[in-house]
Amino acid sequence: MATQVIMPKLSPTMEEGQLTRWLKKEGDKVSMGEPLAEIDTDKATMEMQALGNGVLRKILIKEGESAPLGQLIAIIGEPDEDISALGQGSSAQAPASSDKSTETKPELAAAAAVSNQSPVPAAGEVDKSSEAKARQGASADARGSADGNGSQSAKPEAASSGRLIVSPLAARMAAEAGVDLRSLSGSGPGGRIVKRDIEAAMGQSKTAGAATPAQMPQRHLRAVESFPSQQAAGPSPYHDEPASEIRRTIARRLVTSLGPVPHFFLTTEIEMDRAAEMRRGINDLDPDLQISINDIIIKVAAAALMAHPQVNASFQDKSLRYYERADIGVAVAIEDGLITPVVRSADRKSLREIAREVRELAERARHRKLRPEEYTGATFSISNLGMFGIDEFTAVINPPEAAILAVGAMSPRPVVHDGEIVVRQMMRVTMSCDHRVIDGATGAKYLQTFKKILENPLYLVV
Repeated sequence: MATQVIMPKLSPTMEEGQLTRWLKKEGDKVSMGEPLAEIDTDKATMEMQALGNGVLRKILIKEGESAPLGQLIAIIGEPDEDISALGQGSSAQAPASSDKSTETKPELAAAAAVSNQSPVPAAGEVDKSSEAKARQGASADARGSADGNGSQSAKPEAASSGRLIVSPLAARMAAEAGVDLRSLSGSGPGGRIVKRDIEAAMGQSKTAGAATPAQMPQRHLRAVESFPSQQAAGPSPYHDEPASEIRRTIARRLVTSLGPVPHFFLTTEIEMDRAAEMRRGINDLDPDLQISINDIIIKVAAAALMAHPQVNASFQDKSLRYYERADIGVAVAIEDGLITPVVRSADRKSLREIAREVRELAERARHRKLRPEEYTGATFSISNLGMFGIDEFTAVINPPEAAILAVGAMSPRPVVHDGEIVVRQMMRVTMSCDHRVIDGATGAKYLQTFKKILENPLYLVV
């Protein structure tokens, strides 16, 4: 019996996945548990394992394409097994005589396989779909083109029913661009208006005139390049690259955060000489495991959270949630984005344990090998750009957390001690606070405690 391969849910916040690489090709033998493909989720690239034995009979989405959760993306079966019925479920079908769209469900209950066709009122009023349905439509459009079903152009089915057939993604694009759907001929199955139809209409609506370097044929670009002064006068040439799942997730979450989350910022300067001296002493005792300043900052931040539980909290619509342990998110830069592995119970761990765990998590993060539970559920986050020479910056809160600490570079600066100017290793930190949870005085008291411990790290052992 054929096995239907669906887009799996690989993280708690995942809504769709991008197929970055097929590890098998059509016709290859597949064994249960064998890596089948690499999926780019909203946080990391993870391997998807085969859930059946046989041959990879059909691949339904190409590398680089995205699909919503539960979408049918491939079929595994015996070499001589008839899979034609399953293959038909890979693309949306136009309704024959009903205005309502129909839904095809694959054998697995979790797989809501394909996007439905969205009827749009003839008056041009486009219903707004959810983002998930829009993405579902985009995947269906791509598959229709890949299967050869998208090459035939047909008029939208508006004459008999007074309604248009349009994919959710196309409907959203048309609404945003002001494109009149009634003027379009759908190129999708059954006259369905799809993404490429909207893009074509948008291209036609651009004002006619001299082409910019980005739009010119290649022969014209070469001519322009021979006249630098003319090239500089127009818009700069550019190229577009598809945004990865993690980059799109960062965009969604940070825009969401800056909107409803009322940020305010508190900055303080900390003398780091004693912390640096403690670090050198620890590293001399254990050369195999080198403690970093950031490891000490994580430990001190966790200790300060235990002293100020109002900061170790989140806003929950009609209540405030206070967390009993300090789960510290540590921002790690990766090739095309940012991910925040979580050090669980940092308040209860030694510096040695924190240092070892941070290195393991960061290494796996850079190789996209983190498990979902290793990068979700932080109660407080730290972002350190000191290693890049940044003295001071502000960070955006990662909901539902109520605060994030932005750590700058440690550098020698003149300060006044007992009426004398002396040079000390100084570091600036800025805490972004959610004003729904943390008041100014509360945040200030937290930073006072954080500074006190970091300037006198023996407090960690008292």
